[in-house]
Amino acid sequence: MAAAGPASAHGGVLPLRGASVVNTRAAGSSDGLGRLLRRHGAETIVALPGQRLRIAADPAAARSALRAALRGDGMVFVSPAAVRYAWQLLPALRLPRRLQVCAVGAGTAAALRRRGVAGFAQPAGSQDSEGLLAEPVLRGIRGQSWAVIGAAGGRDLLLTGLRRRGARAGLVEVYQRLPARWTRLHLARLETAPRPLLVVASSAQSLAALATALPAGLVLALRTAELVVSSLRLATLAREHGFTRIHVAESALAADLAAACARALARHRL
Repeated sequence: MAAAGPASAHGGVLPLRGASVVNTRAAGSSDGLGRLLRRHGAETIVALPGQRLRIAADPAAARSALRAALRGDGMVFVSPAAVRYAWQLLPALRLPRRLQVCAVGAGTAAALRRRGVAGFAQPAGSQDSEGLLAEPVLRGIRGQSWAVIGAAGGRDLLLTGLRRRGARAGLVEVYQRLPARWTRLHLARLETAPRPLLVVASSAQSLAALATALPAGLVLALRTAELVVSSLRLATLAREHGFTRIHVAESALAADLAAACARALARHRL
C-alpha cells in the first residue's frame, strides 16, 4: 500500500504534493503565488519570470500624464502592476470621486482595494478587457476623456474600444515591460525540477517567452506539462504556441491560480 502524502493543516492531503510548479509571473508581481503553492504542497517552485517590469522610462512625464488623467472623466487600470506603479509615481495619489474608475480583472480590483479605492467597476463576466468593455459603465461615453493606465506593448483592445464609442482615450505609461532575462541557473532549475510539472502563466508575454526563448528541449517539455492560464484568451494563445494540456483558472488571483493547479494535477493523476 502506498504511503499517505503530507497532510494539510486541516487534515487532508496537500493537493500539490510531489509536483513542481513553474511560476512565470514577473518578479515583484506574484502576489504571494509562490508561498500559496508551497502551502498547497508543491515540492519545487521554479521562478521563471516571463517578463521584467520596471517603472516608466520617463517618470517625470508619467507623473505629468497621470495628473492630467485625474482631470478626465474615467480611468482604467489594466493590471495590478498598473496600480502599483501609479502609486509608486504618486505616493499620495487620490482618485476624485467624480472620476469613474475601472479595473481589468479580479487581481487589479484587489490591488485597488488595497489602496483604499472603492466604488470602481470591474467585469462581471470574463476577467479581461472584453469583459470590462461589456459593462454598462463603458456605454454612453461619447465625448468623454478616458485614460488607460498601463504599459506600452500590451493589447490595444481597450483603447480601440473606448475610441470607437466616441471617447477621447489615451494610454498613460506608468511602467514598462522588458524581455525576460534568464540565466543558466534558471534553466538548470527547470531541467532538474521533479515531475510532474505544472506551469502558471497570466500574460501573453510570458507565454511567448516560454514558447520562443528557451532551448528546444525545454520548450518541448513545457508543451507537454500541465499549463494553467488565467483567461480563455490566454488559453487560445497557448494552443497557438503548441501547448496541449491547458487549464483555465477563474481569474489571475493567486488563490484561483493555485486552485486551478490543484485541479490540473488531480486530472493528470487520474
